Amino acid sequence: MLRHPDEAAEILKSGGICALPTETVYGLAALASDGKAVARIYETKGRPSFNPLIVHCASLEQAGTVVKLDHCATKQAARFWPGPLTIVLEKQPDAPVSQLAGAGLDTLAVRIPAHPLMRAVIEAVGAPLVAPSANRSGRLSPTTAEHVLEEFAGEVPVLDGGPCEAGIESTIISLAKSRPTLLRPGAIPSAEIEAVLGHPLASPGEGIEAPGMMSSHYAPDAAIRLSAHAAREGESLLGFAGTDGATLDLSPTGDLREAATNLFGYLRQLDALGKPIAVALIPETGLGQGINDRLRRAAAPRP
Repeated sequence: MLRHPDEAAEILKSGGICALPTETVYGLAALASDGKAVARIYETKGRPSFNPLIVHCASLEQAGTVVKLDHCATKQAARFWPGPLTIVLEKQPDAPVSQLAGAGLDTLAVRIPAHPLMRAVIEAVGAPLVAPSANRSGRLSPTTAEHVLEEFAGEVPVLDGGPCEAGIESTIISLAKSRPTLLRPGAIPSAEIEAVLGHPLASPGEGIEAPGMMSSHYAPDAAIRLSAHAAREGESLLGFAGTDGATLDLSPTGDLREAATNLFGYLRQLDALGKPIAVALIPETGLGQGINDRLRRAAAPRP
């Protein structure tokens, strides 16, 4: 376990990888410009190379070296950065990001994380980092340092920043299209983004343009059944808002923020029981949109 941001920074500057805390989930970080280190992330995660990575920056100025920040992006950044909003924009011609990290696209996904330890590491490195979730590809995202240690059997150094506040990944929007588009629901409700835009976000088309867009993703080993009113024989029940008979309840009071924070941790606990998991109905409002997106992908047929 790493004790100080400078320890993590030294690993990253020397071409290594390590797990870092963000306000969303723990990320498996590498120097964005180091193609070999980025390749090691893909190898460690078992991640398909066509799935692009998010570039994490410490400041708006640094983000401007990665992507072309237009007026619309600057307005979103002023409202939500630092924070769990990722924006896909046209990349700068000399962006300090390897082609592998961007999956060969002419756009890049970028954000400024809110967690002080993550930003301290980026500042100590002096360059942007890529940091997909610190888990095996397609599996549950980690929200504590212990989750990362379990996932990689202690082989990946971890900077412990405590439990993640948001508990689900960032919301991703594209401002590189003719219309601003919601690519992935997440920790910021789309309605808040639309309030800054002044109009609704468009829906994504076909193809993978950003992380977390694969149909099967964020999945435990156990099969998942959604919108369950009760557990069937042999199932565990993940409840919400006081579901009767729940093995675990994401939020007994129906608080969607609490539910998002608990989501991946509770799924891990239920997965360890070795039973199929039934999940109670979650409202498709506010943060419920991001929670349901993760649950639908977790329940999708496995590749």
